[in-house]
Amino acid sequence: MSAAISLQTRLIKHALFSSIVAGVLAWLLLLGVSSYQANQLHDELMEQISELLLGDITQAKDTQVDELSEQFDIQYALLLDEQVLTTSVDDELINAIPMTQNNGFQFAYENGRFIRILNAEDDGLKVKIVQPLSVRFNELWQTTLGFAGILCILWLVQWLILRVAIRRQLRPLNKISREIGSKTAQDLTPIRTPDPEITELQPIVRQLNAMLVRLEKSLAAEQRFTADASHELRSPLSAIQMRLQVLKRQYQHDAQLPQALQLIQNDVNRGTQVLENLLLLARLDPERIEQLPMQSVNLKVLVQEVLQALQPFAEEKNIHWNLNLEDAVIDANPELIFSCIRNLVDNAIRYTPPQGQIEIRTVIQQHQIQLLIENSGEGISGDVLERLGERFYRALGTRTQGSGLGLSICRKIMALHAGEIDFAPSDLGGLKVSLSFKHTSQ
Repeated sequence: MSAAISLQTRLIKHALFSSIVAGVLAWLLLLGVSSYQANQLHDELMEQISELLLGDITQAKDTQVDELSEQFDIQYALLLDEQVLTTSVDDELINAIPMTQNNGFQFAYENGRFIRILNAEDDGLKVKIVQPLSVRFNELWQTTLGFAGILCILWLVQWLILRVAIRRQLRPLNKISREIGSKTAQDLTPIRTPDPEITELQPIVRQLNAMLVRLEKSLAAEQRFTADASHELRSPLSAIQMRLQVLKRQYQHDAQLPQALQLIQNDVNRGTQVLENLLLLARLDPERIEQLPMQSVNLKVLVQEVLQALQPFAEEKNIHWNLNLEDAVIDANPELIFSCIRNLVDNAIRYTPPQGQIEIRTVIQQHQIQLLIENSGEGISGDVLERLGERFYRALGTRTQGSGLGLSICRKIMALHAGEIDFAPSDLGGLKVSLSFKHTSQ
């Protein structure tokens, strides 16, 4: 599964990336334009020095030439018939470069650095002017690096502004998300359009509201079906039971008929139990835990009530109880937990062979209470163990009657109580069921 990415983070990244690209391009353009202008300016200075030297040499030496030479590290030499008439104070570089025959600007590489050379000639006078290229770019680099520092500061400020601005712009989306999260089966009203309206969000809001309308209709239809099924199915089953009881009293002296009626009544009882289980399963909603009425329940007392209710069925199979119960208090809905434990114990009685045993015990830990229910048997396969808790699932080859809903209901009841239910093979040969609750102090 791929990791989730924040929309806010992605928007900030894309906006900042585009700004950085634009800033780098602007910095490169500034560097290029500034380099061209610096070269033009220094070439003009070198030409100016050349014109001054080839003009009035006395005036040139006394005024501008030396100032320009010192300020911009420009070295010069004026020659007449290969004799040096005048030269700059620092003539180390100028003497290392021979006078060429080609006049004009040239580039050269001398003593590990690049230089710019200007040769000019007028009426037998020759002038040679030299300047290291590094002088031209020192000031330029300082300017461009300063501009790069300003860009970094601006990008940091932009990042801060983007975080605040995008977070504010995403508020309507967060509001819609909170409204969706607050919807329940009891509140499916349409989601309100954020104010001010955002064009891009309107299709999403419309589709969500249309889906809520369809969901509300589906839930209403399910509720009507549940109510109708409860009324329509319970009434005939109750009527059949009453008539069976009347028939059993009328023909109680008949040796065979009451036995046949008892089989029919067992089928009716099984159908009634299936109906009750289906209705209970439909009403349970693990997403609405906070609406479930809770109270402090003594788990030991609840188990004893279940055993008292199911004792006749255990006596029919001559089952031996092995109990090790301690007082343990949990926060729970007593009716639902009673139904869960009753289903599990009833399931254990059904699948325990005659004269078998059922072990029920509590294990109290610091933050957890466990109720363990085990029964003897002939073993349980791994395939069956994996499918326990599925609706209507019953292991093949068993002659035990049941609807296959009991364990599914137990699983849902435990989910409502933020508890856990686990199935494992028992050392007694049958099934071991573990119910885990959070510990509650008395």
